Parts: sequence; structure tokens; C-alpha cells
Amino acid sequence: MRLIPLAVLGLSLAGCTQMAATMSRPEAPKATAAQTAAATAVTRAPSPRPAARATPAQLDTTTPEQRVAAAQAPATAETRLGTTVGSLGNPSEGGFWMKTPLVDAPVQGRIVNPATGKSAQVELRPLSGSGSQVSLPALQLLGVPLTDLPTLEVYRS
Repeated sequence: MRLIPLAVLGLSLAGCTQMAATMSRPEAPKATAAQTAAATAVTRAPSPRPAARATPAQLDTTTPEQRVAAAQAPATAETRLGTTVGSLGNPSEGGFWMKTPLVDAPVQGRIVNPATGKSAQVELRPLSGSGSQVSLPALQLLGVPLTDLPTLEVYRS
């Protein structure tokens, strides 16, 4: 009789669980090209210039207009993807974004801080592992201290 190593069995079962979770996601409504272009204009910003001892204000390269637009309520129907624990991502990457395991390709979305009710339109980017990384401007828009690890609700536009 041949025995299967426990580690191999565990990995194969983990893959089944991941596949089942992926297959059960609801189909998101498709955005038009104009809606995608408008959302991208809100969430993109140039990377800040490298500087030693830069302050959060110096690292935030988004414009006041982008911050106002990112705080707006969504214009299209959304699909709730779930909740995740967010931490500050790379502050030298400009714009409004969240890297999260809840998506497998870049899409437009929105994140909500249930503690304050504040939300931010962001580009959702795939990330392997657990937990999520959030851009500096998005955390500031949500009213989250940069050292906190908030639980955030994630929606796909």
C-alpha cells in the first residue's frame, strides 16, 4: 500500500478550496469604455519624487479634484467582493489603489471603512497571500491612521 504524504494531501485540498471560492463569485456588471476611462482618470496619479524623510503630504501626488472625485458615490452598480484587513502599501506608488487577493485582474472598485462610513474609488489590483495593501491617498481619504490595520469592505464597480 502506498501512502500519500500529508503535505501533498493538504496542498491539494487547499487548491480545491481556493477554486471553489473563485468559482462562487458573482458575475460583475460590465462597465462601458467611457466609464472605465473616467474611473481610471480618478484613480491614477504620478509617482512622487524620491526623497529622504518625505512626509505623507509630500508623497501624495493626487490632485484636489482627484480626491473629490474618488470620494464620490459610485455611478454604476457594484458587486461586494468581501472584507479584508488593509495596511499601508508602497507610499511611492501614486494614485488611489488597493492590492488585494479578492481580485485576479486589475478592475475599478471602491473600498469602505465601516468604522467611519467613508469610501474611496480605487483601482483594485491582484495580490497573492492574505490581507491587502492600500495606497497612501486612499487611506487618508478613508480617515485611517497610516499605522492602523483596518477591516475594509471591498466592492467591484
